[in-house]
Amino acid sequence: MGHLSNDEFFTKLVELFDQRKGKDHGSIILVQKRLSHDQPLPEATSDTIFPDLHPPRPMPVLIRATNAKGKERRQDKIKISTVVEPESLPAFFERYADVCKAGMATLKPRDRSKRKGKAKKKKGVATTS
Repeated sequence: MGHLSNDEFFTKLVELFDQRKGKDHGSIILVQKRLSHDQPLPEATSDTIFPDLHPPRPMPVLIRATNAKGKERRQDKIKISTVVEPESLPAFFERYADVCKAGMATLKPRDRSKRKGKAKKKKGVATTS
């Protein structure tokens, strides 16, 4: 599957969050990484030990999202990705943050009451000893 345009990516990302909205469990994985396969990197010198930290020109960013289905349910797995050019990064991340905040607000928070109860129980036992 090829990369989607930025607008198509946002549409699919909203759909991904909406599919997850009413369920009790599951995950959505979001990944961001720079896309450097088209650029030759300068050689390491004594001044620049990590030359890839200072590329000759800005690199695009690859954004991926998936619903994290495992091997047994691979046919249900949804994978989307887009490439964002350096000059459009600020506008993209502004919209990306809005979409992610709206999508995560509808997700069910994890139940941490069991973990807190165990921690309080351990703390109470430790102070009485």
